[in-house]
Amino acid sequence: MRLSPRLILPLALVPLLAGGCVAKTAWDVATAPVRAGSQVVDWTTTSQDEADRNAGRKLRKQQAEEERQRRKEEKRAREEEKRAREDAERIRRDQPY
Repeated sequence: MRLSPRLILPLALVPLLAGGCVAKTAWDVATAPVRAGSQVVDWTTTSQDEADRNAGRKLRKQQAEEERQRRKEEKRAREEEKRAREDAERIRRDQPY
């Protein structure tokens, strides 16, 4: 089989028109395992920034819970004090002079 000149010219221009597409694809295929491996490492490890953000979130959550508990305890103490005052007032009212 003999290639005609009409076929040789278009075939010769294909690499020029592709613009290095084949080389880039070969490079992408060759470096894909390295990129995938580094992505897995990135997913499985925690950066210092992420660790700081998570620690801050945990601290804020803990402080919010402590604040809720403090307010709950203050409310309980106020109600207990109010009940004691009411009981004392009732005793004072019911006591004959």
